[in-house]
Amino acid sequence: MDLKNLSPRQVAAINAMAIAVLVALAAFLFTGNWLIGLSVLVILFIIAYSLIHFLLQEFIYSRIRLIYKFIYQTKASKKEETYYKYILPRKGIDEVSEDVEKWAEQRKAEIEVLKENEAYRKEFLQNLAHEFKTPIFAVQGYVDTLLDGAMEQPDIRKKFLENASRNIDRLVNLMNDLDEISKLESGEQMLYKQNFVIQDLVKEVYESLSLKLAGKNVTAGIKKGCEAPVTVFADKEKIRQVLINLIENAFKYGKEGGTITTSVYKTEGDSVLVEVSDDGIGIEEEHLPRIFERFYRTDTARSRDKGGTGLGLAICKHIIEAHGHSIHVRSKPDVGTSIGFTIDPAKRITTA
Repeated sequence: MDLKNLSPRQVAAINAMAIAVLVALAAFLFTGNWLIGLSVLVILFIIAYSLIHFLLQEFIYSRIRLIYKFIYQTKASKKEETYYKYILPRKGIDEVSEDVEKWAEQRKAEIEVLKENEAYRKEFLQNLAHEFKTPIFAVQGYVDTLLDGAMEQPDIRKKFLENASRNIDRLVNLMNDLDEISKLESGEQMLYKQNFVIQDLVKEVYESLSLKLAGKNVTAGIKKGCEAPVTVFADKEKIRQVLINLIENAFKYGKEGGTITTSVYKTEGDSVLVEVSDDGIGIEEEHLPRIFERFYRTDTARSRDKGGTGLGLAICKHIIEAHGHSIHVRSKPDVGTSIGFTIDPAKRITTA
């Protein structure tokens, strides 16, 4: 008999039988009448069983039921009341202990997630405050200087107003990016999907950034072997925004006279892989899991010198996830970085 998983009825029966047998044996030895001994055995077994079972059922399991109610922290439904009444009493103490241990592990995991989220929230608020504080203080400084008398000097006035305007533009861009992320996260940002050739869109983005790329003598193009047109089904303007962000990042952190290459592959699954690669400074492995977080910068000072709001990759991630796909990064310091994402292949559009 498995003593570890005895039900309350079995425990009550075993103890009642032990008591009844001992008392009945004593009665038989004292009276010498086996009929009296048998009667004592039956009557005492019934009384002892009822009392022991009642104590187990009402005392021990009433407290176990309180533990389960505490675990679930809800008013018991009819289903749960049935569970407490009929199923729980058949559980062994070890099984109850296992349930409590599982619950404790789940709570511990939830607490760890909450701690991580709290740490992320604090870091995000600190970064957000810093991103707003820098241009606001700069504008405030320029305006105060002008009001203190620099207005009378045309050259200084023009320079300070231009600097103030640039910082205001930075604030506007920051607000626009935050607004877009909020809309993407909440699902308010609608996607207008259509079929288009992804290589044509890449060429359009290269063309729009050609002056910037030429200023650093960067060569940009589509990887050899990937020129064959591949038609995808996505929101063209949103994917354009993703490509602009990725190519601008590759330009910012690429080297003088470097190369930016875009690759397009049809995967074995039902998707198309697009990858933007550079041969720039690369990213340390420890930073890779976090580069798509809002305001996360691998090198704070150097990243801010490059400009931008620190939200570009976060926006890319949200756009691709809104399409039901994922974005990833591969990088090695002093070798370069590749950021790729998947999208749906072309779909047949039927017209009524």
